[in-house]
Amino acid sequence: MTTYSTTSPEEFRLLCRKGEFTGDTAGACAEYAQANLIVLPKKYANDFVSLCYRNSAPCPLLCRTPAGNPKKVNSTKFFKSTEVDLSTDFPSYCVYEKGILKETTTSISSIWSENHVGFLIGCSYSFENDLARNGLIPRHQTLNRGVPVYKTSKYLDPAGIFSKCTYVVSMRPYKKSELEKVRSITRKFEETHGEPVDWGYDGAERLGIRDLMHPDFGDRPEIHEDEIPVFWGCGVTPQLCVMQMGDAIEGTVMSHKTGSMLVMDITGDNIKNL
Repeated sequence: MTTYSTTSPEEFRLLCRKGEFTGDTAGACAEYAQANLIVLPKKYANDFVSLCYRNSAPCPLLCRTPAGNPKKVNSTKFFKSTEVDLSTDFPSYCVYEKGILKETTTSISSIWSENHVGFLIGCSYSFENDLARNGLIPRHQTLNRGVPVYKTSKYLDPAGIFSKCTYVVSMRPYKKSELEKVRSITRKFEETHGEPVDWGYDGAERLGIRDLMHPDFGDRPEIHEDEIPVFWGCGVTPQLCVMQMGDAIEGTVMSHKTGSMLVMDITGDNIKNL
C-alpha cells in the first residue's frame, strides 16, 4: 500500500481507471485527502443529504454529482483536474440490489444510469498522514493492512426513508497516554470524521462491538497489551444503511469497496481548514 505514497492524485486515479490498482488505499498519495462513495437512485438523494447533515461524524458529506453524470461534482474545493470520473476512479466498487451485495467490480460506468446521484463522504485515511507526522503511525499501515471496520449498535439520527440505521466505525489502537494527542490531531478534520466517537474496551461495549479481532470489514487488527482501541465514525455507514433498509430502497445502489477510496486533489492540511 505504501508503494504509492508519493504518487500524485491524478496519476493514482488514472491507475485505478485502467484497473492497474484495485486494492486498499491506506497510505496512497500520503499528503492528500480521500473520500468514500455512495450512489443512490435520485429519489432518495434529498433524504440522504439530510441523513448526512444529521450525522456528520460517520457521514461527513463533501459533495455530490448531478443525476446521471459521474464526471461532475458540485464543488471546486476537492479537484483541480477535470479528469475525474467517480464511476472508474475508485480502485474497487460494490453493487447492491435490495440491500444485498450482488458483486464487486473495478468500474460501475455501465451501471451508473441517468437516475443515479453520487455522493462523496470524507474518509479517515485523510488524517493518517498527520498522525504519522506526529509519531502516531496507524497500526494497519505498519502491517500493510486495511483499517479494521466494525458494525455497531449505535443508531443514526433518522432522516426521511433512512431510519433504524446504525453507525459503522473504524478502529486504530493507541496507548492511553497518546489518546489526547490523537483526539487533538483528528478533531481538526471535521470533513473527514473528526475526533473519535469512543475509545477503550468499555467503549467497544458501548458501541455493541463483541469481537474486536474479527472486524466486519477491513483487516484483522493487532492491539498490544498497553493499548486501547480508538473508534472513529466511518464512511462505510451509508453502505450499512442500504443493507439495513433492504428492499425499501428500490433500484441499484453502488459504493466504494471498503478501504478502496478515491484520492482527491486537496491535501490533508487543506481539508482540515475548510
